[in-house]
Amino acid sequence: MSEMIYTGRYFDGSRAELIAKVQSGLSEYRFNHVLRVEAMAIALAQKWDVNPEKASIGALTHDYAKERSDADFLAVIAAKHLDADLVNWGNYIWHGVVGAEMVADELHIYDQEILDAIRQHTTGAPYMTPLAKIIYMADFVEIGRDFPGVAEVRQLAMADLDASVGWQAKHTLEYLLKKETKVYPASVYTYNAWATK
Repeated sequence: MSEMIYTGRYFDGSRAELIAKVQSGLSEYRFNHVLRVEAMAIALAQKWDVNPEKASIGALTHDYAKERSDADFLAVIAAKHLDADLVNWGNYIWHGVVGAEMVADELHIYDQEILDAIRQHTTGAPYMTPLAKIIYMADFVEIGRDFPGVAEVRQLAMADLDASVGWQAKHTLEYLLKKETKVYPASVYTYNAWATK
């Protein structure tokens, strides 16, 4: 991908500088996923008339905290007085909801739309901005993903973004129910808002 020129409005540095900061905290496997999510997010942003710079930054930072220790997350939950229920979950929830706090503190990215997209990229939310929908979907359908229906939902994201959010919410909930695992409340709210229309 040709180098996107950042304006400095959302991150005080270049795309290459942001990539270097993100890469330093991730395994090669995770970092390559992040780059694929960025490519998909920019494509979706261009299709749905969303700021591609915000899509790039949101995608590059969505998994910024994915490989951090549980202790790191628990320290942030305590220090910032986040929802007390968060301690009952784990990385799957923390790396988005709590990870957004780390992105703000460590990368000095303060745009609320970007931070909300990071917070919501795993669970979704009943209300999502177009940017949040794009990061949610780009993470789900990036070109390295391979699961039944991925080609269908990848096309759907380009044809009807809201419908694709509903598709993901439904299939994620089905997956979690099949595993008989706890379901984070936001995932249920997302299903109710987007998959039942």
